[in-house]
Amino acid sequence: MNRLSLKISAAIAVFAIPAQALAHHAMDGKLPSTMAEGMLSGLAHPVIGFDHLAFVVAVGMASVLAGYRFVLPILFIAATLAGTGLHLMAVNLPMVETVVAASVVAGGVLVLSGRKNSLALLAAVFAVAGIFHGYAYGESIVGTETRVLGAYLAGFAVIQVVIAIAAGAIIVDELGKRAAAFANAPARIVGGMVAGVGMLILGEQALAVIGLAA
Repeated sequence: MNRLSLKISAAIAVFAIPAQALAHHAMDGKLPSTMAEGMLSGLAHPVIGFDHLAFVVAVGMASVLAGYRFVLPILFIAATLAGTGLHLMAVNLPMVETVVAASVVAGGVLVLSGRKNSLALLAAVFAVAGIFHGYAYGESIVGTETRVLGAYLAGFAVIQVVIAIAAGAIIVDELGKRAAAFANAPARIVGGMVAGVGMLILGEQALAVIGLAA
């Protein structure tokens, strides 16, 4: 394995570690009842689900490739907050898990293409995806007190900003400079992996539907 491959693997591990560390946090599936628990739950949620984590990484990479490393992640996070709000208001969105998985595929493909996609395209994709990802986040917080909810929202907003900006800085900027002759090879490799994650999740959902139908 060459040095570039090792660096790519290390970068992926950086984003996978939080998922493992937080997957068994102190909530044990229960609603948080204090601000500290709300914050911890918010920090954990975007990374304990690999579909959410993969998409946030894709947001960070695509944003840097397009030249909007801060604007687009902030837009996405604002959309996730709106999506969580819709869930809390008992608004029903259709096919949430399917749209979330499809968005992971789309995010991966956008990065895999290696193109500098337009602001309008990325903003539209990230806004729609953010609403559905945020709606899914809301499932774990419905019924909590207002102050706990505020801590939860702050937690998941902060962790997503950190992951997205770090993904862009490490994978696109740092590793990209070291592979300058290969046209954003590190980002495209990880983008392909992100798309693969989304396709795998969609496949699992399709098999589940077939199993239920049978």
